[in-house]
Amino acid sequence: MTPAELSQAVQAAVSAAVEAGELAVAVPEHVTVERPKNRDHGDYATNVALQLAKSAGRPPRAVAEVLADRLRGITGVAKVDIAGPGFLNITLDTATAGALARTIVEAGEAYGRNQDLAGLKINLEFVSANPTGPIHIGGVRWAAVGDSLARVLRACGADVTTEYYLNDAGVQIGKFAASLQAAANGREVPEGGYVGEYIVDIAKAITGAVPGLLEKSEEEQLQVFRAEGLDLMVAEIKRSMDEFGTHFDVWFSERSLHDSGAVGTAIDRLREQGHVFEQDGAVWLRTTDFGDDKDRVLVKADGDTTYFAADAAYYLSKRDRGTDVALYMLGADHHGYVNRLKAIAACAGDDMNHNIEVRIGQFVKMLRDGEEVRMSKRAGNIITIDDVVEWIGVDAARYTLARSSTDSTITLDINILTSQTNENRVYYVQYAHSRMCAVQRNADEQGISRGAAEDFKPELLATEWESDLLGHLGEFPRVLASAGELREPHRVATYLEDLAAKYHRFYDNCRILPRGDEEVTDLTHARLWLADATRTVIANGLTLLGVSAPERM
Repeated sequence: MTPAELSQAVQAAVSAAVEAGELAVAVPEHVTVERPKNRDHGDYATNVALQLAKSAGRPPRAVAEVLADRLRGITGVAKVDIAGPGFLNITLDTATAGALARTIVEAGEAYGRNQDLAGLKINLEFVSANPTGPIHIGGVRWAAVGDSLARVLRACGADVTTEYYLNDAGVQIGKFAASLQAAANGREVPEGGYVGEYIVDIAKAITGAVPGLLEKSEEEQLQVFRAEGLDLMVAEIKRSMDEFGTHFDVWFSERSLHDSGAVGTAIDRLREQGHVFEQDGAVWLRTTDFGDDKDRVLVKADGDTTYFAADAAYYLSKRDRGTDVALYMLGADHHGYVNRLKAIAACAGDDMNHNIEVRIGQFVKMLRDGEEVRMSKRAGNIITIDDVVEWIGVDAARYTLARSSTDSTITLDINILTSQTNENRVYYVQYAHSRMCAVQRNADEQGISRGAAEDFKPELLATEWESDLLGHLGEFPRVLASAGELREPHRVATYLEDLAAKYHRFYDNCRILPRGDEEVTDLTHARLWLADATRTVIANGLTLLGVSAPERM
């Protein structure tokens, strides 16, 4: 029995009590059952009696007594105790608890998935670094977290479109083109321009592909370096993302908003909503009506549109494409964008608490031999995604960047992340998976299988280590649902590390395969089912994080 099934059973008990006239309450849409920290309190606990007491007009313990009588009659429930002010502590019989192993193995990749977010269309935008250089360490974090979040949301039933917003218009692209032109002509990079070996490499590639380029006028050169440089840089970013296992459904061009007239159309639409005004020769959006610290300029007095105007057009584009929730993932230096982006949604007539979400991620540091690493050989003044992959690998990078809340600054220690020790958390989880695969290989070599499902005897999984492992396996669906609802994929990683620890304790205390001339017993088969169930859940969790589940290490 899974926690979800037990929750439904408790809900059914409430419904039956209401129908019998034992309780006069509204049947709750969902009942929470949780794994208690103290196993003396049973396998699961629920506070449903406390929640219903007020509407029932009875003390919580009296409500609990009514429900306990009904729960004790459910097949698979061994004991129901009432604790404290009215908590219901439920203990399952060992056969019911152990049967979860078979449920997981038979469900395979589907175990844990749900439809909680079914029908919700989410546009998830992340990374979106300027195409003026390689992806830096902050963008690498969003590549890991954003892609993992997309996987989690899809596993919860959401229709997710992942998107990269290319800032291919404006001042920075001009500086990028000028930097390439300077490098090609052997001149110093202009003030505020870009430096690093990659600039020289791109400049050489362009001059090699466009014969006679340096013989053209300065303006003609600049136009070529702008167009060709942008194409090469975007191709490089796409390559890096692909090698990092991060996929984008849409690569959206900022320039297209201007070329198509979408920016002007967006301003007109916002004007119709009544939030656009003119002052000092400029056109403004009254974002202070919706929590922004100041109103924002859409069109400057000289007639040029602002970046904010493009932001407004971009948000409206997402909504026009059928998006229910526009989810932005921004870097630590973008705190000021939260209120202004939400204000755009509100000014457009949307629900700023539903139709738009903005997440901020904190900084990342890298250490080697105890010293912070700050420089990249290729980029000159930043650590790039290729540096991170070269130093610690894709799996270690993705897992470590996704395993912490984005609210916290994190440090990647190269020495730890390249070691095969328990300090290296991705190694710790992957090793648990490979250990289970090794058990299966050893079983195959001995001609032992876990047996047919109908021959599985789950009641034999009765030790404290088996019970603890089964209980944690049952929590995976809830963890995944919570990760999707809260947009926090790190919850999956935390869960996997706890699961790996419980498996290692089970493995160390419960012999799975017989030694020497020992007989193969029903317990052997039962433990193989449990090991396979654990392997399935760890593989499912690692897949959600975009991390491999190796069979050998």
